Amino acid sequence: MSTKLLRLVTPDVWARLSRSPVRRETLIAASEIIDSIRSGGEARIRVFAERFGERGPDEPLLLHQAEMQRALDALSDEDRETLLAAADRIERFAKAQRASVQAMTMPIPGGEAGHTIEPVAAAGCYAPAGRYPLPSSVLMTAITARAAGCERVVVASPGAHPLALAAAAVSGADEFLAIGGAHAIAALTFGFQGFARCDVIAGPGNKWVTAAKQLVSGEVGIDMLAGPSELLILADASADPVLVAADLVAQAEHDTDAVPMLVTTDGGIAEAVEDELSRQLEGLETHEVARQALRNGFVSICKSLEACVELTNHIAPEHLEIMTERPEEIALQIRNAGALFVGAQSAEVLGDYGAGPNHTLPTGGTARFQAGLSVMHFLRMRTWLRIEDAAQASSLFAQTRTIARWESLAGHAEAARQRMLS
Repeated sequence: MSTKLLRLVTPDVWARLSRSPVRRETLIAASEIIDSIRSGGEARIRVFAERFGERGPDEPLLLHQAEMQRALDALSDEDRETLLAAADRIERFAKAQRASVQAMTMPIPGGEAGHTIEPVAAAGCYAPAGRYPLPSSVLMTAITARAAGCERVVVASPGAHPLALAAAAVSGADEFLAIGGAHAIAALTFGFQGFARCDVIAGPGNKWVTAAKQLVSGEVGIDMLAGPSELLILADASADPVLVAADLVAQAEHDTDAVPMLVTTDGGIAEAVEDELSRQLEGLETHEVARQALRNGFVSICKSLEACVELTNHIAPEHLEIMTERPEEIALQIRNAGALFVGAQSAEVLGDYGAGPNHTLPTGGTARFQAGLSVMHFLRMRTWLRIEDAAQASSLFAQTRTIARWESLAGHAEAARQRMLS
């Protein structure tokens, strides 16, 4: 009897599994790299860049707009058009997000209070380039930062692949740091001679990138700690097993750590999907990676759609596809997911490659309290207040004095009292 590609598990099994994005041993090793660069600067960055084959001794770490533009100009007309079209969709979505976040003013006793929306000055945008370059990640991060209003946008990606450079050009990046891993995160955090530090670092990466982001968080803003990519498909008997399997395979081929999941009410669908997985993997160029990743995932058969929703909300997957008879109704019941793909035609791969919404999303259950990358990660909601009539604000000052006394802060109370005398 052959081994199933997707293991069958009961819903309670998933609750016992660890999904931490960073292991302790990785954090320890990454901290050594970061501390080395904190004290050693560019010289130490070069040591790591050469060790990992990203830059030779005579190659610059930092590239500028001219190099990016040359890479864009070297693309075929068709490739350039594809890149520009994806960039346009991502930009329009990000600008619509930015327009939805507004400054606010409201009256308070004796004056007004409110908030303004201010972008950070410098955004560091990381894009992986492990087995293959990921120009889509360049577009998702750099375009979003630019739409937020950041004055300076830096892309970091190991090796300066021409497609990554071209995507950086399309995104309007100012600089391109041709290194990756924990040393790239350290460089973006601390800067070096001729390269100023960034204020926020965003973008997906491997375990070293994620560990480094966790370690520098606080010295610099980060978007999230992202672990292996995940897709959960919630399906009932109406789902097409061919499409379900195709999307699980697409998720599985990301890398050997990817997590493809199927939650369904129908055992027949589970069996049909298993058969389709076997068929679709035959001859697929990435079948070895996909087969390994499928072992990370599972299929779980629930008694009802309500139970499927409950399990899905518990898992809080990065990507959630809803392939049911009435997907919109199910979508309204989902509390925890990084991104929803509602209906059988709403393929998750469209989200990967620039339909509009961002593909940098929370993993490992963190969608319970976190959202995907957006312009908001590059913005600060800064509050203000202005008192113009102290007499009208007398009750506010008096209550401030009372609370200050509760907390034994006499100076606070006196500062309020002085206003009452003026």
